[in-house]
Amino acid sequence: MVNESDNGTSVVGSETSHKCGRSCLGPLTFHPLAVGAKVSLSHGCRLAERTGATFKNGLVFSSRPVKIQERIRLRVEKDSFGWTGALRVGFTNVPPSDRSLPLPVMAIPNLTNVQGHWAAPVQESHCQAGSELEFWLSGRGCVFVTSPDIKQHTVLTGVDLSQPLWAMIDIYGQTSAISLLGSKKRKLFQTRRSCPAPEYLTSLDADKHNSLIPVSSLHENSDECISFVDMKFPAGRGSVKDCVVCMEKQARVTLPCGHQCLCNLCASKVLRQFGTCPLCRYKISAPSLDGI
Repeated sequence: MVNESDNGTSVVGSETSHKCGRSCLGPLTFHPLAVGAKVSLSHGCRLAERTGATFKNGLVFSSRPVKIQERIRLRVEKDSFGWTGALRVGFTNVPPSDRSLPLPVMAIPNLTNVQGHWAAPVQESHCQAGSELEFWLSGRGCVFVTSPDIKQHTVLTGVDLSQPLWAMIDIYGQTSAISLLGSKKRKLFQTRRSCPAPEYLTSLDADKHNSLIPVSSLHENSDECISFVDMKFPAGRGSVKDCVVCMEKQARVTLPCGHQCLCNLCASKVLRQFGTCPLCRYKISAPSLDGI
């Protein structure tokens, strides 16, 4: 699924992931752009909440492809017993960045009826607020679920392992909010773990105004999506050497919030698609962009 070079850097096609060391699997969050119409993300894209009086529109995906035997750990933060059914978990070989909005309203059957998607429900009794569970993919294409309250059991078989796979989670039914607690992959003499992901909101003002951002509202129709996942952002205001979007060209554009974090090309894309600073979500106005 994921090729690894000798220096421990993951490579998926043209995508690369940050690594702290050989025992690091890289940051793992919910993908910030491919989310259901009723999903809001917070806490560095590690808390996903389905809002509104509905049982659906709660799809989220992992920010990067996951490995075989990489156990993804979740915690149910909120539940609502006004609905039947609960969390659905699975995998897909369709990259989240390739998806158009709005997403389908449910994983089952809207996505599982489409090639490249596999998902199964988790029992309602195991999805109460405070419940923790792990799910992962075996080398034989089976999906397993376990928790402190339930033994390991198979929920799915027949997953195609020939392409990279992203975790797919549907915050469905009585489940209304979940946290992504990271992941781990056990080996004979070592356990590799995901590392803490970067926090995207770094200023106190940003935290006040964006404690729960409806990420789906950031999308506009465009031919190319920009993702801020797996990028190491500065701890405070000021300049950074590389553009935080492409991570290749020098950051020459200073935004009204004081962050100098974008190259000229990416600045125009960010302005067109989002109209906000990728670090603190400060609203950007075109005349205030320096260096374009």
